[in-house]
Amino acid sequence: MPVSARERDYFSALEGGWPSASEGQLSVDVIETDRDLIVRTAVAGVRAEDLDVSVTDDTVTIRGDRRTAGEAWERQGTVHVQECHWGAFSRSVVLPSHIRPDGADAVLKDGILVITLPKSQRSSRLTIIDDSEL
Repeated sequence: MPVSARERDYFSALEGGWPSASEGQLSVDVIETDRDLIVRTAVAGVRAEDLDVSVTDDTVTIRGDRRTAGEAWERQGTVHVQECHWGAFSRSVVLPSHIRPDGADAVLKDGILVITLPKSQRSSRLTIIDDSEL
């Protein structure tokens, strides 16, 4: 089965790497149900007021800042391993179907951000007009 341009954009967005050494990128889960798309990501240590989520009819963007108290620890000794990203992060995901941005909902609980996006009920059926009646 051939891959559509929309699917190609979606999968290429998922495969994107770190944008730069100074800005981290989130890992996300995108789940589709009959009625919704759900975007889920772990943002441990980030407060709700340090997050910004924007939504269009086919994209969701999550931006934030993970602040650290680790700077005091770093002054006390040598850091041997640092795998956690501290500072600004962002992630944009091209969604696999259109959604209604005005119905979106975001909840941050126990370090997990869950964004629920109701799918658009776009009809693929066209109304046929009888031109003899025009």
